[in-house]
Amino acid sequence: MIVGTAGHIDHGKTSLLQALTGQSGDRRPQERERGMTIDLGYLYAELAPGAGLTGFIDVPGHEKFTHNMLAGAQGIDLVLLVVAADDGVMPQTREHLAIVELLGIPRALVAITKTDRVEAGRLVEVRRQIEHLLATGPFAGAPMLAVSSVTGEGVDALRQALLQAQGEVLKRGREGGFRLAIDRAFSVAGAGIVVTGTALSGMVAVGDRLILGPSGKTVRVRGLHAQNQPAELAFAGQRVALNISADRLELGHIHRGQWLLAEALFAPTQRLDIDFQLLPDETRTFEHFQPVHLHLGTQDVIARVALLEGPRLLPGERMLAQLLTNVPVHGVKGDRLILRDPSAQRTLGGGQLLDPFAPARQRRSPGRLAQLRALAISSSLEQALPTLLEYSESGIDSQRLERQFNRPREGWSLPDNVRLIETRQGQVLFNAQRWGILKFTLLEQLARFHELEPDQMGPDRDRLRRFSGLNIEHSTFVSLLEELRSAGSLTASGPWLHLPDHQVRLNADDETLWQALQPLFEQAGFDPPWVRDVAKAVNQEDATVRLLLRKLARLGVMHQVVRDLFFTDITLRQMAAVLLRLGEENPPIQVTAFRDALGLGRKRSIQILEYFDRLGLTRRLGEGRQIRFDNALANPGAD
Repeated sequence: MIVGTAGHIDHGKTSLLQALTGQSGDRRPQERERGMTIDLGYLYAELAPGAGLTGFIDVPGHEKFTHNMLAGAQGIDLVLLVVAADDGVMPQTREHLAIVELLGIPRALVAITKTDRVEAGRLVEVRRQIEHLLATGPFAGAPMLAVSSVTGEGVDALRQALLQAQGEVLKRGREGGFRLAIDRAFSVAGAGIVVTGTALSGMVAVGDRLILGPSGKTVRVRGLHAQNQPAELAFAGQRVALNISADRLELGHIHRGQWLLAEALFAPTQRLDIDFQLLPDETRTFEHFQPVHLHLGTQDVIARVALLEGPRLLPGERMLAQLLTNVPVHGVKGDRLILRDPSAQRTLGGGQLLDPFAPARQRRSPGRLAQLRALAISSSLEQALPTLLEYSESGIDSQRLERQFNRPREGWSLPDNVRLIETRQGQVLFNAQRWGILKFTLLEQLARFHELEPDQMGPDRDRLRRFSGLNIEHSTFVSLLEELRSAGSLTASGPWLHLPDHQVRLNADDETLWQALQPLFEQAGFDPPWVRDVAKAVNQEDATVRLLLRKLARLGVMHQVVRDLFFTDITLRQMAAVLLRLGEENPPIQVTAFRDALGLGRKRSIQILEYFDRLGLTRRLGEGRQIRFDNALANPGAD
């Protein structure tokens, strides 16, 4: 169990822990000299023989060091709220309580300290103050114990209450990738760099490789301590110290606010969608795009808050919002966060992280808000997934979901109406009905293309993607095409995609022009005229003739050997037959042999041979060519 203190300055938090554990949390000379906790203190003690070590995090109570308190409050199992009997409830008592409530700390004990300084009547009055303070929150009815660190009165009772709570604390799940929010980094002679923090999820073992964020540097775990004891393995819910190493890793590169992650989780982000609650006692209305200090894990960064459901938020209200941070941060769905004002003087509110990979566009669309509301009330990926997919036109990358929920794919239980699509970039999840709509829409758009361009075999893949207007990634579009082709709903002729029953048709003008052109090519045999000569012969523009010949090439009637030189399919097959004969009689085929066989010039023969190279019928070897018999049956001249 990890216990964290909370409470106003000089209410005896450090003294109380010393009475409980026999150790002092104030280890810095300036803290001992001033009698005031400045930064976090860490202690470990057995509350009873055989009970195991309990970790204690002593936090500063001064308002100037609330940012340090926030770094220590993340990940604790129980808050020990300390209220001095002589002072009673004070400003930092209220702020610290608000913080631990917003962080979702599951349990609380209240220690009323300095009882040796007050009369019994004052103690009753302070109890009433605390009861009133806790009455409307999650810690209403929390046990209260009166203690004196000076006389020792009540310390044993507090220890017993902590022991009972330790037996009732639920163990944290160890599934998911390892995450540790760094709160200290230091160097140990003979060992090197050591970082400490509370393990928020997963497990880590000696020898593991982790990613140091936000830099992305890979480090190796050389050794570790869990709950202040040497160990080979540490897991969520423990205080952990990791001895790490990496090439050119220096202590100056590491500081509080960074994180160590399993490699699969590393995905820094600067847009986070959250469920934001403004504290009831906040005196000002919270305005859209207001700057704040964001505390997430041990991170303290500047961010702006884009309100998603209105222009402002009144005290005590909650609203979906998006955080835009000034530097990359890390978080997963369900992480708790705190927002403080830009001057870091007061806590404004906090909430829960819903999506660490928030979109920059359409963030206020009805579909997106429906997704966020589902995330806000869902405790698991499976519970939120149907709504997430219902409002996702382009599907959801499974790796993104893994990182968002820190749930490996192997442990998912997908609903029946979810399609897992394999793409070249990984797996994408779709609502089955929406995937069916995408297929129907694509075929519908392809039919419309055939209506608009009846003289074309069809568009190529990229043109069809643009024409269809489908809002999906390129790799997903390719998978969509492959599924349609496998089902026989779509056919490919070379690079051209078309419906199975589609036949290319020339319009009336093209048919008339082709009737005039065809005899010119048939009579020319192996030496057809250039486009300009054909156009002149039929009294047409070069561009008109060129366009028709390209259409015929797409139909397979003509072949474009070079830009303005076209051969009929029959002629090309005759030349391919000559090549095959030469390849059998006297390989490799020389340009001169091919030239002589066709009765053409050398330049024209080379142009034709290079076209056959491109088709894959021949392969150039030095100055000669070799027939590629593996492709011969699929190329002109095979029959």
